Amino acid sequence: MAFNQSGVGLPMVVSFNRIGDVAMALLFGIGYAGIIFEHSLALNKSGVGLLMAVSLWVVRSIGAPSTEIAVSELTRATAEVSEIVFFLLGAMTIVEIVNAHQGFNLITDNITTRKPRTLLWLVGFVTFLLSSFLDNLTSTVVMVSLLRKLVPPSEFRKLLGAVVVIAANAGGAWTPIGDITTTMLWIHGQLSTLQTMKILFVPSVVSLAVPLALISLTSDINGKEQDFSNVLASEQMAPRGKLVFSVGIGALFFVPVFKVVTGLPPYMGMLLGLGVLWILTDAIHNGESERKNLKIPEALSRIDSQGALFLLGTLLSISSLEAAGILRELANYLDAHIPSIEVIASAIGVVTAVIDNVPLVAAAIGMYDLSTFPQDSEFWQLIAYCAGTGGSLLVIGSSAGVAFMGMEKVDFFWYLRKVSAFAFAGYVAGIGAYLAIHNLLISLSTTSAAEVPALARTFPWHQATQ
Repeated sequence: MAFNQSGVGLPMVVSFNRIGDVAMALLFGIGYAGIIFEHSLALNKSGVGLLMAVSLWVVRSIGAPSTEIAVSELTRATAEVSEIVFFLLGAMTIVEIVNAHQGFNLITDNITTRKPRTLLWLVGFVTFLLSSFLDNLTSTVVMVSLLRKLVPPSEFRKLLGAVVVIAANAGGAWTPIGDITTTMLWIHGQLSTLQTMKILFVPSVVSLAVPLALISLTSDINGKEQDFSNVLASEQMAPRGKLVFSVGIGALFFVPVFKVVTGLPPYMGMLLGLGVLWILTDAIHNGESERKNLKIPEALSRIDSQGALFLLGTLLSISSLEAAGILRELANYLDAHIPSIEVIASAIGVVTAVIDNVPLVAAAIGMYDLSTFPQDSEFWQLIAYCAGTGGSLLVIGSSAGVAFMGMEKVDFFWYLRKVSAFAFAGYVAGIGAYLAIHNLLISLSTTSAAEVPALARTFPWHQATQ
């Protein structure tokens, strides 16, 4: 029998590692079941996620070749996860302080139409644009709050709210700062800024335009122009709200620029923007004790810190599976049985309608490294699109949908009957649009490459000048 350096028989080590892998898989399955059924079990998903993460890393430390190796893996995973958490905390705080100043009124107060079909499309594309630089939850809260000021309770308002959910998820998919899953892929290096925006913009628009067109044909929309006499007065913008809005949104847009210019991680650019906004709000509200809610310390108490801790626990859990090699084994299995990356990415998007998209994308990152699929490859772009928009298929599939359910008291089956088919049509159409664009670019690139040798043969002087 062969022995390793510690004198432990190698078959025994292999056997223990296999038991450890099974134990980790079971722990993750039990933990994730607790997350999915948190309401039924009366358990907070953030607590479950943190408990799952620590338990998985304990098992990993036992099964690793040495404790030092496990600690090194955990340190590396924590560094990567922390970048995403810091980025998210900074972004949520900036958005919260802008919202506290009623800065988004600059956008929503300009929606005054009362024509149902026009309002439907306008609400959809305003939400789409908002979600491209805000998270989909904030975009949904802002737009559904607007709808409650514009439209009395009705089936029509529910449909408008459903459009907000679809638009919020579609708008976040095509920019690095619009959706947490696209942000994760961007921070880890799977996607670049300009290429992602250029390639995913049209598919994201299609995934919204198709449901809008189909919903426009329903009887709930084809009514007479409505008289919304109970329009609520818009909340007054806080003093210097326009300034805070401009600086806050500018800080969000500056993050990709900061990354390109300095080469530093994106969360540093986000923290820079937060620091600037912190100093600004302290200065403009100095001595105004009645407006302490407009300052960063109060905003920090209102952001979704539970969501950040859930993200931390989930990503650390996924990283433990990656360190143990379980995700690589899963990737090999999928490659052997589902050779089409388009099918894998599309399936991940459908599953996000039931399971949170963050761990699914984190698992994909752990399963396939950049040597398998390079930056901006078809697989990563499709993952970004599918994970971002797939949550629209069911109302429980995204934080935007869950927020809409709570604000408008919409139930699961109403959305399933009235909206899911339209959202699925948009999802599939968006995939088709992406594949068409991707294949067209490949065709153009191949044609251009083939023309260079032909040009050199025809004009020898051309080759000499290259």
